[in-house]
Amino acid sequence: MKESRQPLDRAGLLKLASVASVVTASFLIVAKLAAWYVTGSVSLLASLVDSVMDSIASLINLFAIRYSLQPPDEEHRFGHGKAEPLAGLAQAAFIAGSAVFLIFHAVDRLRFAHEIEQVGIGIAVMILAIVLTLILLAIQRYVIRKTNSTAIRADSLHYVTDLLTNMSILLALYLSTLGWTWADPVFAIAVAIYIFYSAFHIGHEAFQQLMDRELPEEILEKIQATAMSHAEVTGTHETRTRQAGHTRFVQLHLELDENLSLKRAHEIADEVEAEIMMFLPGAEVIIHQDPSDDSDKGKVSG
Repeated sequence: MKESRQPLDRAGLLKLASVASVVTASFLIVAKLAAWYVTGSVSLLASLVDSVMDSIASLINLFAIRYSLQPPDEEHRFGHGKAEPLAGLAQAAFIAGSAVFLIFHAVDRLRFAHEIEQVGIGIAVMILAIVLTLILLAIQRYVIRKTNSTAIRADSLHYVTDLLTNMSILLALYLSTLGWTWADPVFAIAVAIYIFYSAFHIGHEAFQQLMDRELPEEILEKIQATAMSHAEVTGTHETRTRQAGHTRFVQLHLELDENLSLKRAHEIADEVEAEIMMFLPGAEVIIHQDPSDDSDKGKVSG
């Protein structure tokens, strides 16, 4: 019964995180747009543009996750999980574009200084943005722990940058009250550089998933150790892993005594598969059985 609820729980959590992200970004866009219009702060504009990018990225996430959760069909036998890293690449492109825009705008403001007005309103909006972002990050971290979603992890990463961005802008607005007008565009440039770095990180992770990168080394070692812990397994080889969205795929060959019956060999493979799925819940595990002789005993290979 527990297994039947798990996919539904995962789907519900992913949708919760996606909707919370869209709602938060949309609210912050309205608040920051009003604050920027009143203050004219370029660092607030940086935060506004970042929130717009967040909203677009979150909408992409929402549709990508809904698509990735669709069950396998005749044309997509391995499911639709790769919609998530595709969404991650789209996010990276949007975020990088916003960073370039901000750098150009901040450099222009450095050349032509502009005094910030109604700083108190800007500070109040940034405090509100920080509080809302912290709440959203708490939701996302919980969902990531439960689902291991690439799209939510990418979304969470740029909300972490938002948090740092909002804090730096809060400081820039305060410094502007002391007459340090240069702080506003300089902080905007720093934010843009950090946003660009985040875009690269998100894009790299998404690209690696699309290229079927192996799971981390510690997981590979645990898979092989689990297989070899079975008393009747004499070796393993051709272990392959990859991840598409929240689904991890594992393939390996078990080397077994050549005199075992086909039924017993199949039972051993089922037992090893069950052990692997204990620490990789929801994974797709495919095990092939190969005959071995005494010279192969204890052999482990990738």
